[in-house]
Amino acid sequence: MARDLGAAQRFYGAVVGWRFRPARLGEAFSVAYLDGAAVAGIGALAGDLAVPVAWTPYFAVDDVDVAADRVRERSGTVAVGPVSFESGGRAALVADRDGAVFGVWEGQVSAGWRVGSRDAPAWLELRTRDAFESAIFYGEVLEWATGRAGCCEVSYEQDQVVLRQGGEPVARLDSGPVEPGSYSPYTRPRWHVHFRVPSLEAAVTAAEELGGRTVSEPGSSGTARWVSLRDPDGALFTLTSSRVPEEAGGTGGPGAGGGSGSS
Repeated sequence: MARDLGAAQRFYGAVVGWRFRPARLGEAFSVAYLDGAAVAGIGALAGDLAVPVAWTPYFAVDDVDVAADRVRERSGTVAVGPVSFESGGRAALVADRDGAVFGVWEGQVSAGWRVGSRDAPAWLELRTRDAFESAIFYGEVLEWATGRAGCCEVSYEQDQVVLRQGGEPVARLDSGPVEPGSYSPYTRPRWHVHFRVPSLEAAVTAAEELGGRTVSEPGSSGTARWVSLRDPDGALFTLTSSRVPEEAGGTGGPGAGGGSGSS
């Protein structure tokens, strides 16, 4: 969610090299592409909906009303929706039991959408109090690890939960020192988005020139280098200059250090 669609497009176009096309959801929305793959969506609705400018992961579901009911039944929160769009899609903005915000989407998903795989430009991380407990919540709400066609597989590796689709890691759930109910984005449970760039230094320079700022010291491991930033409107994200590690549950991977977040 952004306040100014044009400004957001200019910032992320320069920082991560995206190109934008109009979305089917209306003039206030656009879809970002990198190398022909749909990476993300930007909607200039933060002011209209009185929500912070932030990155929010949306998970595809067969029935958004059923998913929203499952969230409520498991002591989560439904903040917005379900709402219908002229394009035919329906969505809801919700939060898990610890307050991490995410969305659920019912409708057509871009065939080129790629998240998480080693060749994809983005992957997701949940920073939460208890990764095992969160995996049960999300598994029940989103039907992870049910064995049905197209669903995600879940594995538990070194106190982390790794989510895979088609054998490729798409997200990781990490247990850590968070504070449910905290007003600070650095300590509250949250979904966090990582974007891959070929040159970390060039991307950070572009971000700072356009009003963004770093919010963590650069981190590194044997396979990756990363740094967390805010865009000019305050949305948190991490840039990493390498692919997802072969072993997604390994220690020291992108996002392991520094205060940052997404929603």
